[in-house]
Amino acid sequence: MNFVKEKNTPVMEQYLNLKAQYKDHLLFYRLGDFYELFFDDAVKAAKLLNIVLTKRGNSCGQDIPMCGVPAHSSESYLHKLIDLGFKVAICDQLETADEAKRRGYKSIVKRDVVRILTPGTIIEDSLLEDKNNN
Repeated sequence: MNFVKEKNTPVMEQYLNLKAQYKDHLLFYRLGDFYELFFDDAVKAAKLLNIVLTKRGNSCGQDIPMCGVPAHSSESYLHKLIDLGFKVAICDQLETADEAKRRGYKSIVKRDVVRILTPGTIIEDSLLEDKNNN
């Protein structure tokens, strides 16, 4: 992943800082009603999940690959990725856009990783298979 920090939007800068902390995870990054994946994560996830690979802006003159899934239906996508052996970091919005605006004109919504999903950390019944061990 090549990028020049000064040329990224604040949201992409936030994403890249989080991704640097979870390099070996697919990062599900919440943007509104969707979880978005970027760069190599997007390329992998789009292929594995059979979803559309698109682009969002650019970095170093290169298009940034992007794909996403609706947050309300993310569990089925997460289940498939976990079954395939991937580790997933879930990054959620920690405040609303209005709360961010109250902090300042150019403030972006605070986000952070709130959950790491691996076969051994799943506790949601909807992600567990009752006939298999984790």
